[in-house]
Amino acid sequence: MLEILYQDDYLIAINKPSGLLVHKSKYAGPADEYAVEKLTNQIGKNVHLVHRLDRKTSGVLLFAFDKETLKLISDQFMNREVEKKYLAILRGWTKEEETIDYDLTNENEIVQNAITYYRRLQTSEIDLPFLKHPTSRYSFVEAIPETGRFHQLRKHFKHILHPILGCRKHGCNKQNKLWVNTFNITAMPLHSHQLNFKHPITNQTISINASLNVNPNFLEIGKILNFNLEEFI
Repeated sequence: MLEILYQDDYLIAINKPSGLLVHKSKYAGPADEYAVEKLTNQIGKNVHLVHRLDRKTSGVLLFAFDKETLKLISDQFMNREVEKKYLAILRGWTKEEETIDYDLTNENEIVQNAITYYRRLQTSEIDLPFLKHPTSRYSFVEAIPETGRFHQLRKHFKHILHPILGCRKHGCNKQNKLWVNTFNITAMPLHSHQLNFKHPITNQTISINASLNVNPNFLEIGKILNFNLEEFI
C-alpha cells in the first residue's frame, strides 16, 4: 500500500518509495508497476500526475483528481510558486550553503536557466580509502530547486564537483564502484521530503512532509556515515 500523505476533494499526495516508476516512460524502460496505476487501484479513483520524481528518488508525489485542478496547480509549478525541498548525500564536503545558478541543456538541446539553493546539514568522514585519499568525505544536504529542469539536482551537484552518491549518469563512477564493492550498495540517496504551496481551490497554505522510511537504502547509507536522520524519519 502506498502511504498517503495528503488528500482532499481536489488533490492527493503519496510518499513514493525508491525504485517505483511514476509512469510508463521510454527513458526508464518497463516495470511491473507504476505509481499512477498503483494509486488508482488503491483508492478506486482516477488521478492526474502533477509532477515527476525519478525512479530512484523517493518522497512527496502530488496528483490532482480533475483536469481543472491539474491545470491550476501545474501553473504554480511553472511559475515557481511551489517550494520543493530535497534531502541528498553528496561526495565530499560542500560549502555550508550555496546557490547554484548554472544553465542546463534539455533533451531537445535547448538551454534553460536553472537555479538550486542548498544548505549543508551534516558532514561525515569514514575510513574508506579513495584514490590518493586515506578517507572518504560526504555531506548530507537539503536542496531547494527554484526551477524544475530534468535531472537538475543531479546535474547541478555534479557541476560543483559534489555529485550525489550512487548517481550513475551524473555521478562519480569510481566512488559508486567503491560503494558497490565495499557495502554492496547501488542506491542513490535522494528524497523529496517537503512540498509547500497554496491550494489552487481553497487558497490555504499546504505543507506536505514525507518520511525517509520509504527509502531504506537512504537510511542504510546514513547509518554507515553516522548521519543523524531522526528528524526526517
